[in-house]
Amino acid sequence: MKKFMMGKKVGMTQVFDENDLCIPVTVIEAGPCTVIQMKTVDNDGYVAVKIGFSGIIEKKLNKPDKGIFSKLKVSPKKYVREFRIDEGNFEVGQEIKITDMFQAGDKIDVTGISKGKGFQGTIKRYGQKGGPESHGSMYHRRPGSMGSNTSPARVFKGKKLPGHMGVDKITIQNLDVIKVDAERNLLLVRGAVPGPKGNLLAIKNSVKAKK
Repeated sequence: MKKFMMGKKVGMTQVFDENDLCIPVTVIEAGPCTVIQMKTVDNDGYVAVKIGFSGIIEKKLNKPDKGIFSKLKVSPKKYVREFRIDEGNFEVGQEIKITDMFQAGDKIDVTGISKGKGFQGTIKRYGQKGGPESHGSMYHRRPGSMGSNTSPARVFKGKKLPGHMGVDKITIQNLDVIKVDAERNLLLVRGAVPGPKGNLLAIKNSVKAKK
């Protein structure tokens, strides 16, 4: 079965293994999630499950979302995501806990939105080298040559130029699950995951894990 879960990034800390080695980990508040809808081949052409995470008061929902939750008789959820699965063995209203999906030693892929860094130049955005730092160079942090004057008389598409940086959908693959705290719904993952504290994360079993 394909494993999946939604969670929030709590922050980073460190733990020690049985050999007293320090391991940097990211703490993720994962679940519990509620099954909102099942998609089948007959009705939708594919098999998937739609789950909700993190409760929200009803007055903050718009009318379409309020109607969906009231029709399904499910408590309103702030975040709703869909995950493809192999078999549709879930029921609407079913609660999925972190221990139902993951355990220590699993390999996972974590997807989130990276931190926004605003408008940045090419040195910060692409790691380009700066120009001479002397006073007369007049070329300290510029993006570089723009090409010919007459032919083609334009800047080619794809040139690395200053612009908006961050707020990208990023997936970190093959992360190790160090510990699962069932009582507090916490998942401790080796290394860093995308985004700031409080960032919404989609967690799935790794697609490139070594067998």
